[in-house]
Amino acid sequence: MTNELALDRQVCFALYSASRATTAVYRPMLERLGVTYPQYLVLLVLWEKDGRGVREICAELELDTGTLSPLLKRLEGLGFIERRRLTSDERRVEIHLTESGSALRSEALDIPRQLAHKTGMTVEDLEHLRDSLVKLTGALHDTEGQSLT
Repeated sequence: MTNELALDRQVCFALYSASRATTAVYRPMLERLGVTYPQYLVLLVLWEKDGRGVREICAELELDTGTLSPLLKRLEGLGFIERRRLTSDERRVEIHLTESGSALRSEALDIPRQLAHKTGMTVEDLEHLRDSLVKLTGALHDTEGQSLT
């Protein structure tokens, strides 16, 4: 008889373990850049499109402003970003990369390849895994508003 509640059968635990292991592998690569994993995620968003609003970054990373604000403050202190108030609406702030923040991108270019090497998986394998996780996340977000009864 299969134990459906065995820890090793739980998707949530496999995702949790994989997330922790992945973050641990990223840590030394990111230390070389001088940033933490959450700060790296913010930089990835800005390297895609510079000059984003705080709300836009929050939405992209699925974070609340209380979590994002300290990340932005630290990145600003490191000299990688700057905040600019919009002249058209002083309540809104856009986040821009500094020259140092933009230059850091070239130093980060090999991180996906390094990750693939450390996992023993190909970049294509990791892309398939990512696509499956994106699909899972989308399905779970779709069910958040639905009643389980």
